[in-house]
Amino acid sequence: MINVKQNYKIFTFVLNLKQKFQYLFIFVCYFLMLTAQNLYSQNFGLGAEAIYNFQTRSFGPGLRGEFIKNGISIVPQISYYPSFNKVSEFFAGASLHINILSYGTYMLYAILHGSYNGWINYMSSPMENAKFSNWDLDGGLGIRTSKCIRPFIEFRYNVKWRETNIRLGCVYIFNCKDKGGKSRKKKAVSCPAYKQ
Repeated sequence: MINVKQNYKIFTFVLNLKQKFQYLFIFVCYFLMLTAQNLYSQNFGLGAEAIYNFQTRSFGPGLRGEFIKNGISIVPQISYYPSFNKVSEFFAGASLHINILSYGTYMLYAILHGSYNGWINYMSSPMENAKFSNWDLDGGLGIRTSKCIRPFIEFRYNVKWRETNIRLGCVYIFNCKDKGGKSRKKKAVSCPAYKQ
């Protein structure tokens, strides 16, 4: 016999999931629109990352922007753990990165990250009070270079779920200057006739 109540729960779950993905899509579009306005700013970068969660043994990709000012970065981020993982979920949030220590071209920084978490397959979890919508808080450390192309590695701890993850990626800083302070863009050549 078909359980009508169970089918109704599945139907409403799928409907709510569709709405949540629409909100995520709007957030991503807004994020990309904001970043597009700052592409030629000296203090903006865009990058991608690969993530591994040790407790759930999950892999996922992520995207990030980076707004840099006086040794502090605001880093909007989105990430997704696909359905081939035991836990399928997405995150949309922002980090605060604070430079702690530099050595040559390497920088050690502290991370404080808050995000919205959409747990896609929460219904299959044996956990009590498992739900789709969650808020998360991470803390951690990262190491990156200080060049125009900045590979990074980050180690984070999620306070709510008591999970650790490692992130490996790269950020490109737009309109970057090299170590000598010279812009990598070609400069316009002035006509000798107008030199004084």
